[in-house]
Amino acid sequence: MKQTHIYDVLIIGSGAAGLAVALQLDPNLRVALISKASLQGGASWLAQGGIAAVFDKNDSSDAHIADTLVAGAGLCHEDAVRFVVENGPASVQWLINKGVDFTREEGQTTYHLTQEGGHSHRRILHTADATGKEITGTLVDRAIAAKNIDIFEHHCAVDLVTQADSNSRKIRCTGSYILDINSGAVSLFRAKSVVLATGGASKTYLYTSNPDGASGDGIAMAWRRGCRVANLEFNQFHPTCLYHPKAKSFLITEALRGEGALLKLPDGSAFMHNFHPDAELAPRDVVARAIDHEMKRLGSDCLYLDISHKPADFITEHFPTVYKHCLEFGIDITTDPIPVVPAAHYTCGGIIVNTKGQTDLLNLYAIGESAFTGLHGANRMASNSLLECLVYAHAAATEINNLQDQITEPDFVKEWDESKVADSDEDVVISHNWDELRRFMWDYVGIVRTDKRLQRAEHRIKLLQKEIQEYYSNYTVSRDLLELRNLATVAELIIRCALQRKESRGLHYTLDYPELSPIAKDTILVPFNFAGQNVIINRR
Repeated sequence: MKQTHIYDVLIIGSGAAGLAVALQLDPNLRVALISKASLQGGASWLAQGGIAAVFDKNDSSDAHIADTLVAGAGLCHEDAVRFVVENGPASVQWLINKGVDFTREEGQTTYHLTQEGGHSHRRILHTADATGKEITGTLVDRAIAAKNIDIFEHHCAVDLVTQADSNSRKIRCTGSYILDINSGAVSLFRAKSVVLATGGASKTYLYTSNPDGASGDGIAMAWRRGCRVANLEFNQFHPTCLYHPKAKSFLITEALRGEGALLKLPDGSAFMHNFHPDAELAPRDVVARAIDHEMKRLGSDCLYLDISHKPADFITEHFPTVYKHCLEFGIDITTDPIPVVPAAHYTCGGIIVNTKGQTDLLNLYAIGESAFTGLHGANRMASNSLLECLVYAHAAATEINNLQDQITEPDFVKEWDESKVADSDEDVVISHNWDELRRFMWDYVGIVRTDKRLQRAEHRIKLLQKEIQEYYSNYTVSRDLLELRNLATVAELIIRCALQRKESRGLHYTLDYPELSPIAKDTILVPFNFAGQNVIINRR
């Protein structure tokens, strides 16, 4: 049954970013938290590696900043990097205060810090190899206990609601239409402030480490309502996902390489030293391209990650999740190498925001993987993403708390109108288009690109979008249809960004332009209905 819900703050997305915002809002504000699946169903829950922050006396913020700038290949915004790194320890301490239990050194009170690719120090706090589960589980418990937070599981955003702001003459966001996935009803959620914490768009690709919900919903909805996006050509492919016909999207944490695991060819020989002086600890884009190169050179379906030279007790203690999961498929990582392939993992670009998480629309915020903050540049450094979620969640919550009393109630908005649509009897169109889109994105807009491949992808996405829009206009919405529509929108944006970048930098590698341009510039796309430049971003 559809209805109108009225809240002070609407948060779309229930991962680490969305939960952290909800829990830092004024407890007097009524908050709606929208979760597409269960609260344990997002990418944050699956995060294995950890969260990067300066907690070692031999480490420093300057070192963390320098490492991030190097990994970002000249495109990081130094002000954003400094903002995140310097506020990082306080945000991690907030997690600890909420009850998150990070792994400690044996018999000591100090935290065990691991090292991952691109980091010059051990600065990754973790809970064994299930950090996301520990962080998200703790925050979920806190959110459930909060009296001012209403949680709507198995609900999916359809589109944002916007209207002119009478005071500023700018466009403001006043809510969203939300689909109840179980009942099929679409309800209006009105709110003074709206937060997009919807995650990335890695499901655009055929092979991904992400859960099914990573369909770029927030990016697509914000673009449709007039927000700029940037740097969507930079899609990080995690180098090591488990390769097995029955294993779905299981990531093998980079921490294995941080603890000495070696990448090997089918004949058992190591190869990463041929591609980078840091070998297995090279940045992820280098490692992913190296694996892709060797797989294509040898015609191999996969390569191998081997940590079996370490003591068995060490492996099972530090990587219990990976050990147990691989064992389910007959792979004992204490004695056998792990078959791995690269897979789409993280969306480095997104909706343009400032250091308060504000987008181009008044009262609309974006945080986490759906946002472009300038932190990651052309290549996200390992374990900086959870840190970004927390720091920007605190900044957005603080801004909402400070401004909430100044925001007038939204004007009347019509409820969802489905009087002119019918139930579909041809859902095969959705599944077919979904498969086609993800396959040509993998083939033409993947780890290695060319102008010809990108042009082919651009031609195909335009044809698909026509079919999808016709279907959307005539039939009742469903989660699959909404995700397909959003994936098609984000795929087009990725292709457009990639065509504009006439160089190879970070995660964007093209055979037509293999050199690095002397000028580092963001790729910014402006929609035809641009909402107005409320957000100004600076390179330095």
